[in-house]
Amino acid sequence: MDNKLQFLAYYLPQFHPIPENDEWWEKGFTEWTNVTKAKPLFKDHYQPILPADFGFYDLRVPKVQEEQAELAKQYGIDGFIYYQYWFGNGKILLEKPAENMLKNKKVDIPFCFCWANETWKGIWHGMDNPNVLIEQTYQGESGYIEYFNYLLPFFNDERYIKVKNKPMFHVYKLHDIPDLTLFIETFNKMAIQSGFDGIYLVATIASDELVLNNKFIYGKVGLEIFNSIRYDQSFVFPNESFIGKVERKLCKLFNFSTVSRTPFILDYKKAVKRLEVKFPHKKYIACGFPNWDNSARSKRKSMIFKNATPKYWKDHLNKIVNEYVNHPENPNFVVIKSWNEWAEGNYLEPDFKYGHEWLKAIQDVKNDFKNLHTLD
Repeated sequence: MDNKLQFLAYYLPQFHPIPENDEWWEKGFTEWTNVTKAKPLFKDHYQPILPADFGFYDLRVPKVQEEQAELAKQYGIDGFIYYQYWFGNGKILLEKPAENMLKNKKVDIPFCFCWANETWKGIWHGMDNPNVLIEQTYQGESGYIEYFNYLLPFFNDERYIKVKNKPMFHVYKLHDIPDLTLFIETFNKMAIQSGFDGIYLVATIASDELVLNNKFIYGKVGLEIFNSIRYDQSFVFPNESFIGKVERKLCKLFNFSTVSRTPFILDYKKAVKRLEVKFPHKKYIACGFPNWDNSARSKRKSMIFKNATPKYWKDHLNKIVNEYVNHPENPNFVVIKSWNEWAEGNYLEPDFKYGHEWLKAIQDVKNDFKNLHTLD
């Protein structure tokens, strides 16, 4: 990758059936299963959120990934960050889209991986069942060598994102790796033995202290922008449903709180207007999100951003890029959450309401700042 500002989007591969999901949920389960069941939960609630151009695609079909890559590049996405689910002992799920992409050079867009090193639980799909579906495990050096060898054909691909001859590799939860130093040393050693200059390791969830004090960690994705908005109570819409009003009255009368049985609704427009984007350190990589509504998956236990529109998404992205201009020493990437997390209402792909406008916002921001600041 060159020195210009690059826009990378997380890419979810859960759009094809696998035996495990058939067993846990129902035959033929994919991300679309929840998407198509979504219903509005309040007045003017935009559900179901349905895909437009690509329809309910199946990632086993090569043409789908080819068209996704073409559309993404057309609007200024410089690469995909594929979520990868390696659970240890050679167990990996949802790997086929990336493996098929590796063989298909017509999927002409740069890519890298984010190891989503997290145990899967039923509760994530909006179920009341908190049981472990599959556990994330670690096998020390032998496990890391096995994992690296699986990744090596991807690293060697000309489309794989590299920084100064180091393949970019994201890890979702660095602190969860019990022998983190060994993991980093093993991956760097194996990379050097394979002709690279090491691994360009990027943290997703990790303390600033860990990231700044380790010379082999080159970046940290700034998810706190998303988290600060969703946890800031000043952006919360009051629940005006009958149940919500009753709950508030009871809480006030008896001086207690209760877990709401209605969605947690926030104001994206208000949050973006008040949002101050700051780069806290030199390894910070800003992360923006255009929308969020996971009621397709979590129903009444969901979190929903009202007023999430392409206009305010563009404002959000402009603030990020403006701040990047003041910190050219930082990694030259913006991470977008996400390309296609449809069951969470978090996507850039065209939908029936806004079409290509989510993507057009990215294209406009890139073009404007390229002209004004000559980022490349």
